[in-house]
Amino acid sequence: MPRVNTTSVREALDHLRSEYDRLSASGKVSPEVKMLINGMFLLFEVLVSVFLEKTTRKNSKNSSLAPSQTEKDESAKTVAGSKSRGEQESLDQFSNSRSVEITSRSKVNDCSVCGEDLSAVPCKGQERRTKIDIVFEKVTEHVDAEIKKCPSCHNEIKGEFPTDMPGPLQYGTGLKAWLINLVMAQMVAVGRAKKMVQAMIGVMLSENTILKYVLQLHVALESWEVSAKSVLLEARVMHCDETSLRVEKQNYWVHVYCAGDVTLKYLPQKRGGEAVDDIGILPTYGGVVIHDC
Repeated sequence: MPRVNTTSVREALDHLRSEYDRLSASGKVSPEVKMLINGMFLLFEVLVSVFLEKTTRKNSKNSSLAPSQTEKDESAKTVAGSKSRGEQESLDQFSNSRSVEITSRSKVNDCSVCGEDLSAVPCKGQERRTKIDIVFEKVTEHVDAEIKKCPSCHNEIKGEFPTDMPGPLQYGTGLKAWLINLVMAQMVAVGRAKKMVQAMIGVMLSENTILKYVLQLHVALESWEVSAKSVLLEARVMHCDETSLRVEKQNYWVHVYCAGDVTLKYLPQKRGGEAVDDIGILPTYGGVVIHDC
């Protein structure tokens, strides 16, 4: 019996829909049959999304089950050799990081008990102990542009600077990415992130500078957001949800739209239909929308 999984079911459903679309285009399907089959396809899309593509276990938080009757959460994986819990994330290093490994040998030259010379005695084995530490490295790059005076036209000609050095002083992409990760991904306060940079490299960045990096990322992602919207609108099933978030002591709402590996989040101050209309995804979406309930 062939193996059935999310991919195989989805491929079979897509194949049936394409055949149905071909027959409909050739006029071989009556309007009544079209309405019936479209309703069946809609039902299949919901079943595949709910039961295969997004399975949520019942627990004490989303059902009436008591905590003692809730199954163990298998998503909380334990890393081998560690007592910490949580899903194991990728261990890939960043491209601007460097790993240095040093191996040294502790030699035995004499017996610590009787004082016998052991320098000529062969080694029968060894025991290894390991220490892992981090050293923060500040890399300062200077580029000196030559200035020469042309003997022919008497004009001063200056060498060109790299494109990522538009001014007398700037900070590299590694530092910018680390700051954005702290503020946006790790939810570290901007003031604390500023102090961390000062402790590491001895340079005090202003909070406005850090927020400028976040704004630059926002502008750079504008074209990606447009393409992500197109992907969501073309998806046959989309998951949507909203949750509250306090912003400067006021209540805002995070609106989430996701399908496949694309997720968009918006932060309007309103929750209902007005915010949904302003975002502009659901009003033009023709697929199946699944809420967290």
